[in-house]
Parts: sequence; C-alpha cells; structure tokens
Amino acid sequence: MAQSPPRSGRPPIQQLQTVADLLDTPALARLYAHILQHGPVTVSELVDELDIPQGTAYDYVQNLETAGLVGKTRDQRPYKYDAESIALTLSTDGETQTITPALIAAVARRDEDEDIDIYIERHGLDGLAVALEYAYEYVDGTVNHRIAARELDLSPLEAEIILQALEPVATEYADAVA
Repeated sequence: MAQSPPRSGRPPIQQLQTVADLLDTPALARLYAHILQHGPVTVSELVDELDIPQGTAYDYVQNLETAGLVGKTRDQRPYKYDAESIALTLSTDGETQTITPALIAAVARRDEDEDIDIYIERHGLDGLAVALEYAYEYVDGTVNHRIAARELDLSPLEAEIILQALEPVATEYADAVA
C-alpha cells in the first residue's frame, strides 16, 4: 500500500516502475535523493553537484517528473525541481517492506561505497532495508554491532561494516523516522 499521495495525482501503482528504477539505478537514486534533500534545484546545479552528464541529468529529471516524484517549483527557465517523499509499502507472503527516501539514499551510495554494494549482493535490497533499520538504532546508541550481528545473523565484523556504511544515511534521515 502506498502511503504518500503523489504530487502528480498519478496512482501509486503507476509510480512503481520508477521506484523500481530508483532501486536498480544508483545514479538515478542519487539524483532523486539529492533533489529531495537539497531542492528546489536546477538541472545545472545537479550536473555540477553530482558530476553527472547533462543529458543524463535531464533524462533522469524528466523520468522522475513523469512519474510524479519530482515537480517544477517555478515556471520560468531555468526550472527548479523539488522531490516528493516516497513511502511505498510492499507485502508478499506475509513479509512487508517499506521503500523510503532513506533506502533510496542508501542505494544511491552503492556506486561509491563498496561495503553497501557487497552487502546488497549478499543480502539483497530487503537485507539492506533491514540493516538500515538497525543503523538508526546504531546511531541513537540503542544497538551495537554485536546485537545487530546476532539479530541479522551476520558476523560481528560484517554487522559493524554495514552499520558504519549506513551511518551517514541513518543520521541524515533520522528525523524522517522519528
């Protein structure tokens, strides 16, 4: 069940493909996360701040705008864009997982952080989402890497590595969870 009403008025099921693309394309996820955290921004600012090709930036912004995840905040050029926060909850066979901006931001770091990339390869996006939940508790001091290791069925070293890799995301998005 989707929880955030889309800005575009598009039903959440129509946004599903774009959300899937965000989880599968770290550069797109990085662009979305940047707009959400720093918007409204122009495409030129995205090109400069994210060091991505201009054509790619325009394509990504257009795809996100078509899906209703990004919208123009002014009608004059250069256009400025702001992003809509996502909260898409999926349920299958009794398992439930919510796709949040923090999860997308964690995926966005996949290209830059080898530890996150390896963790996703070993445990999938569901595993990353669960590790992110522990990262919030790790940041606020209620869980340490040994507790996370035991509960996630990981070695203490692997738990420490992923918690440290996710710590910046958990810190940045802590207010969204509280």
